[in-house]
Amino acid sequence: MTTPNLPFGARLRAAMDDRGPLCVGIDPHASLLTAWGLNDDVAGLERFARTTVEALADRVAVLKPQAAFFERFGSRGVAVLEKTVEEARSAGALVLMDAKRGDIGSTMAAYASAFLDPASPLFSDALTVSPYLGFGSLRPALDAAAAAGSGVFVLALTSNPEGAEVQRAVAADGRTLAQVMLDHMAAENADARPLGSVGAVVGATLDDAGVNLAINGPLLAPGIGAQGATPADLPRVFGAAVGNVVPSVSRGVLRHGPDQPALRAAAELFAEECRAAVEGAR
Repeated sequence: MTTPNLPFGARLRAAMDDRGPLCVGIDPHASLLTAWGLNDDVAGLERFARTTVEALADRVAVLKPQAAFFERFGSRGVAVLEKTVEEARSAGALVLMDAKRGDIGSTMAAYASAFLDPASPLFSDALTVSPYLGFGSLRPALDAAAAAGSGVFVLALTSNPEGAEVQRAVAADGRTLAQVMLDHMAAENADARPLGSVGAVVGATLDDAGVNLAINGPLLAPGIGAQGATPADLPRVFGAAVGNVVPSVSRGVLRHGPDQPALRAAAELFAEECRAAVEGAR
């Protein structure tokens, strides 16, 4: 399906064209573990993650483990996360590690080493990062991702209402901070074909993005499903950039577990609805 030595953007484009434009989160909330009949412990975590990977990794474009729900169990939870990443990638899914790391200097470099160094047990196809210590603070992650053929997804306009107080703030030149970050991403992706490897996180729940999303890179769109957005909202929110959107759904699929056929059916329905919405807008 994809060629491992290609840059992340090219591999993602191929995966979305082949499997449909969908990212499914692996978010082992305590409430979801309970709903699946599992204990809120490491054994329940492992069962939840393995079931999700077995059901979906051979058919969805992207799986997105939320690191925090594994880290809350300490070293044993991180060990489950390592296995989840390995098994998902082996089955053909691209793995986007949702860790939202952001720091400066050697600390940012250490985060990059943890998730974007091929020698790391947590090595992922892409990583979410926060740019609000300044876009330049992300340079260690950007460079590590480029060297490994991985990607980064940079927070731009997130789906939580509180994000607006920072992201919609206006810089000295009149641009919103979100637009400043998007313009940096566009510069990183200049001349990349068919798609750059530096993506933006832009919530599908926004009434109006109100920014220029032409970054020549993927646009991760959380908020589909339980947060209230639907695939039909994508053309309105993303406009001409809708073809590069990676809609992300978590609870909307995961609530159908632990039955694997039900998980597959839910993911396939979302993927088809997203594909129809994107292709209908072109």
